[in-house]
Parts: sequence; C-alpha cells; structure tokens
Amino acid sequence: MSRTALRICPLCEATCGLTLTVEGSRVTAARGDRDDVFSKGFICPKGASFGAVDGDPDRLTGPLVRKDGVLREATWEEAFDAVAAGIRSVVERYGPHSVGIVLGNPNVHTMAGALYPPVLIGALGTHSLFTASTVDQMPKHVSSGLLFGDANAIPVPDLDRTDHLLLIGANPLESNGSLCTAPDFPGRLKALKARGGTLTVIDPRRTRTAKLADRHIAVRPGTDALLLAAMASVLFEEDLVGTGELTPHLEGLAELRTAIGDFTPEAVADACDVDADTIRTLARELAAAPTAAVYGRIGSCTVAHGTLASWLVDVLNILTGNLDRPGGALFPQAATDRTPRPAGPGHGFRLARWHSRVSQYPEAKGELPISALAEEIDTPTERGEPVRALIAIAANPVLSTPDGDRLDKALDALDFMVSVDPYLNETSRHATVVLPPPPPSQSPHHDFAFNTLAVRNQVRYTRAAVPLEPGRMAETEILARLVLAASGMHGADPAAVDQLVIDQILGKAVKEPHSPVHGRDPRELQDRLGGDTGPERRLDMMLRLGPYGDGFGARPDGLSLDKLLAHPHGIDLGPLRPRLPQPLKTRSGKVELLPEPIAEDLPRLREALERRPDGLVLVGRRHLRSNNSWMHNVPALTGGSNRCTLHIHPDDAERLGVRDGAAVRLKGAGGEVTAPAEVTEAVRPGVVSLPHGWGHDRPGTRLSHARKEPGANVNQLLDGSLLDPLSGNAVLNGFPVQLTPVT
Repeated sequence: MSRTALRICPLCEATCGLTLTVEGSRVTAARGDRDDVFSKGFICPKGASFGAVDGDPDRLTGPLVRKDGVLREATWEEAFDAVAAGIRSVVERYGPHSVGIVLGNPNVHTMAGALYPPVLIGALGTHSLFTASTVDQMPKHVSSGLLFGDANAIPVPDLDRTDHLLLIGANPLESNGSLCTAPDFPGRLKALKARGGTLTVIDPRRTRTAKLADRHIAVRPGTDALLLAAMASVLFEEDLVGTGELTPHLEGLAELRTAIGDFTPEAVADACDVDADTIRTLARELAAAPTAAVYGRIGSCTVAHGTLASWLVDVLNILTGNLDRPGGALFPQAATDRTPRPAGPGHGFRLARWHSRVSQYPEAKGELPISALAEEIDTPTERGEPVRALIAIAANPVLSTPDGDRLDKALDALDFMVSVDPYLNETSRHATVVLPPPPPSQSPHHDFAFNTLAVRNQVRYTRAAVPLEPGRMAETEILARLVLAASGMHGADPAAVDQLVIDQILGKAVKEPHSPVHGRDPRELQDRLGGDTGPERRLDMMLRLGPYGDGFGARPDGLSLDKLLAHPHGIDLGPLRPRLPQPLKTRSGKVELLPEPIAEDLPRLREALERRPDGLVLVGRRHLRSNNSWMHNVPALTGGSNRCTLHIHPDDAERLGVRDGAAVRLKGAGGEVTAPAEVTEAVRPGVVSLPHGWGHDRPGTRLSHARKEPGANVNQLLDGSLLDPLSGNAVLNGFPVQLTPVT
C-alpha cells in the first residue's frame, strides 16, 4: 500500500518541496508540493527523478575496508576501527596538517554536511582544507569578505520585485540558480518580463537564459571584470552615481572613482569584443531603472579575474543605490543565523593567514585551493610534511578539479584515505575505508546554507520520508563517529559530538549581552531543547537563538522546532528586507569599497586590456538534469540534451574542418580529451564549450550506467596552475585550447 511523504529536494540549490509516493521502503514517484511556502509546487527533472536517484542500485549499502589491496565489505565497527588507527597514526607521527580534508559540493545539500565538518576541522586542527568552493564560488566569498567584512554576507537579487536584472556568467534556466536560492527561477524571470521589467544577459554562449533576455551581450570569455569596470566608470563619468540611503554606510567612494577611471568603455571595448556604445547603454539602463540588480555567477567566478568581477557586481549595485533595497540586491536572513549583533565595527576579513606548502598559495576563508591538492600530496619540500592522509566527504576531485590524472596517481601514494560517499567513484575507489551514507529519503533535511542565500525568507524542515534500513547508519552518525575517530575519541558515544556543540553554543550565548538568553542558566536551556535526535536538538537550539526564534520562551511567538514541525510545508518569513548596517563586520563598520587586496590586483586587470586570444578558448556549461559529476549514473537524467559534446560555432567548424557529430581532439596545458563535436550558433566564434563533471571511464568504479557513456573530463585540459590569485579559485573558463579533428 502506498503513502505520501514530504521531502525538501537535495539535488540542487533551488530546494523545492516534494511530495513523494512511497511503497514500503521505496520511493516510486515525486511531484512538486503545491503547499510548499517557497516552491509552491515547482519541480524540475532532477526532483521528478528523486526516486531513481534514491534507489540507484549502484549505491553502496555498507562500509568497505581495503584488505590485501582490495576493498571488501566490512562491519561498521571494523570500518571505524580502521579509520581511528589510520588517521591517528598519521597525526601522531607527522602532525595535524598532514591530514587533508576534502569537502565536495553535496555537503551543502545535507544536514550532516552542514553540522559536522566544521567540528571535524576544528577537532583535527589542520590547515589542509580543500573544498569545491575553489572550483566554483570562492571569488564571491572573498569579495564579500573584503567589502562587508563577512565572507558569507552575499547579497542576492530581489527577483520578485526588481525592474531590471542584469545577469553575467549565469544560466539559471539550466542551473536553477547558484548563490541565489530561488525555486522556479525560470518562472520568476518570465514574471519579471510580464510586469514590464528588463532582463539583460552577458554570456559568451546563447544559453536558454540568454534566449529569454531582452538584450544578450556575447562578451569574450574572461573579460567580465573589464566590462563591469567600464560600466562603473560610466556611472562616475556621466554623473549617474546615486548611492542614496547607502551613502552613510560607504567608505572609499572617491578612491574607487580614481582607481577605475581608466577602464573606460573605449579602453575595454576591443578586449571584451563589445563596442563602447553598448557598454555605455548597459550602464545608463542600469542607472535609469526604478530598481535594478546585477547578479554574477560561475561564468564570472571561474576566470582569471574572478574576485574582481565578483567585487564589481556589488560595486554596480552600490553605485546605483540598489544594494540593500527592495527590488535590488539584499542580504537574506536565515532562521538559523546567529543572533543578530548590534551594528558596529567588527574584526574584518583577512586573507593569507597561512599558505600552501608547495606553491605558497594563500588561504582564503580557511581553505587552500583544491587545484593544489595533488602537489600537496606528491611533492616533497622543506616546508613541512606533505598530506599523508585524506578525509574526503562527498567529494570527487579526480573529476571535478584540474589535472585529475595527477591527482589520481597522488591518491595512491597516501598512507591512508577515508571516503564518505554513497558510490565507488573515480575518487572513492582509492580509499582505504569507504563509509556510505543512506539514500536521501532516509535522512531528514533542513537547508542551513541555502536559506542564507534565498530570495525570500522562509524556514522548512522535513524528517526522513523512509525509516533507516537495517544495516544502514545515519549520515549524521557516520560523520559524528568520524569526528570521534579522527580526534582520538574513538569508541565514545556519537551523541557526545552534538552535546559538545550544544554546550559550547549555549555557554557562549548566555554571556552575550545582545543574546535573548543572556544571563540564563545553560543547563535550564538544554532541558528545554526539543527534538528526537542530537541533530534535531541542535536545529532547535539554532532556531530559538536565531533572528526569528522564541529565545527559549523570551519571545512566545518566535520559532522553535516544535513550531516548525507543526507547519510541514514550511513557514513564510516574508520578503527580503533592508538590513544595513547590521550585517557589516568590517573594521570600519562600513562597506569598504576599495579594500587593499582589490586595489593591489587592479594593475593585473589593466594588463588584460592588451591581451587577445590567438586561437580558441574554452568555457564550460551546465545541464538542467545533472549537478556536476554526481547524477550521471541515473538513466532518467542522461541522454537527450544532457550529453558531453563540444559546442563549436559553424565558422570555426568550417575553418578547422570539423563535421557535426564527428570526434575532435582538444589539447590544453594539462592534457588532451576527445569528444563529439556539436556545431551550433549557441557559442560565439572563437569559443568552444564542453560541460563539467564527465569522464567516467576510469577502472575500479561501480557506476554501471555512467560508464556506458563516460564523456570527457574537461578539467584534464588544465594543469592546475591557472588560478585567481586573490581567491585561489581555479580558472575553468576562457583558457586557450587547441582543436584538431580525429581522423
């Protein structure tokens, strides 16, 4: 007999509400939850395929431990015994920095991935932290940290109220949004146009989003920062700057004008391949709109000037008075955010607190560039020990980072490796121990990260739709036990990890004058916590201490877990609201428009004015039915338009003798790959495009469907040396390649 259950979709950043049909312990169908306060019934192909993702027969059902060189099934006890012995022996012999931690993209899609890795990092005390952020979004974190003093204070476009939206390097009709959580992004863009608003898209490809736009600018890849700087210079030159109510919160306006004054439209036009009049028109339209928002994403982050481009996105929002106002770009307020502190100067944001051992790359936001992971393992130096043990949580860097061939070999040189992953994939196949979490239907869900980026304030929580199967271990318990094993507390009750966090947070909260529980007894507060598990108790604590919380009874109408459970479709907390100056944590207590690291990087941008690519440059692309490398094993989400083909413009195809459908060979600094050509006017001349996340042809994996059409790993074209220097983000777009037909 079938039943229905609610579940928030964990398969992309849109976080849509789902209604699942469950038969026994199997999810047989998924549809959009029409009563969900945020998504209102919207669903994409990934959400509709939730059951197929959940029930993939290649998912591991129990732990694997390597014995005599072969991964074999083991008990959970044997697996964690091996983890404790392997990690602790490396720490005790070589020190904590010899243990690397790699966190993949799926971590932000689970409760466990949000709650436990920070505890693990703190317990180990390692500086060898690498995450997917440095192949994706780190430039935005760094620019936000420098502007606002908080790397996680990221303004998002007020999609539902803006009159003018300018997208650069973003294709939300395929990605469903990124660093901007918005169910039914396509519908919101169509609503913008229906109410008379304007959509402008800047992208070297004519994407599905660009086809919807009122104006599409096919900029030369990698020149985003030049184009945005020229738009900002027009605002100053033509007296179009109107900071309005922002003015008291700004520092460095005059210095900014001087710093970007020579990036005129005429100066950048040739480099961007966009004529000066068009650039001036873009700036004027932005300034003239009643409200406007500029939004940049992965295409403008994964380039040589990614941090400068991300900074200039917010500079344009500021100069037009659209930061922190309805219809512009605002700071969301998540229900689990910390208790808002009084406005005033903070500690600010610092870069380069330590450096990588080999290439001396500076850290950003506590992370080292993931492009440096291979060299940190395989290259001896006199500056400390190499990474000798690795903890990989929901990460597949062999496919998702530059030069996977080198990393593939380096992983075999490790003394020990543990991988928390549901699959034996291109990375986890190297592990000494594999710890598989259960399918998503068997886990609860709350979006800690994505609610801080949501276009409307709301809060939702769904418990597991299906009971945990016998022999499975909850992902929260897996990570809690991993914390204990890695920190020398193997064998302790995993509930001790949650209790430690609760003790620390409540102990601090009662001492903070602005806290709703200031002066109260932490033990009394703990006794009031609700929830059936440690993670639920932590969620209840965060809700109660948060900006909408009940303050443990101090605000009777506020949020708690019990109140949230009584609203299974979520609680709407209203549209985004102006919040400045409260989010600012800079040392000045103001928006610092020209931070020193930015000013020091501008000469490098000036050098780009004289550069022109001699041949082809490559850009990536997203598919609606995949999320990086982790959905290609689901038949329902492959095929059709979701194929690994090389897009090439007809003019380039004719010049190079390339036929549609024929194989071509691409060569870059890191190696070469072969892919079928798809001749299309969707890319501008001089540009080719290959999607990210493919290359499922390595031996030793258990990805039966993905292996049938493995595709080409675009990241193998890179050798890992191309980075944005401020953020350490890999340059994945706008790099040169050589193309030849395969005869």
